[in-house]
Amino acid sequence: MAAVGAARGAPAASEVLNLFRSFLKETRKFADYNIREYIKRRTGESFRESRDLDAAAAASAFEFGKKQLEVVRRQSVVYSLYAPRVKNIMELKFQES
Repeated sequence: MAAVGAARGAPAASEVLNLFRSFLKETRKFADYNIREYIKRRTGESFRESRDLDAAAAASAFEFGKKQLEVVRRQSVVYSLYAPRVKNIMELKFQES
């Protein structure tokens, strides 16, 4: 499957945008503020780093991103099973606003 993505060239901009949005949607599922913010920050950094890649490297990065999205989805399930009972101070601060 990865060879098919690499053979067809760079993914379309809409595909990349959908992958980015999927990452952001998945971050909302994490109860822990620190994990949520880390994934959002890391997602933005990774997409910015991959902005100017050639077609083959972009296809490879896109496939890697899809695999990482699956990891984030699995981790959101695991973290939901062990969600902290007490809210983080940052979450309490945002609720007061």
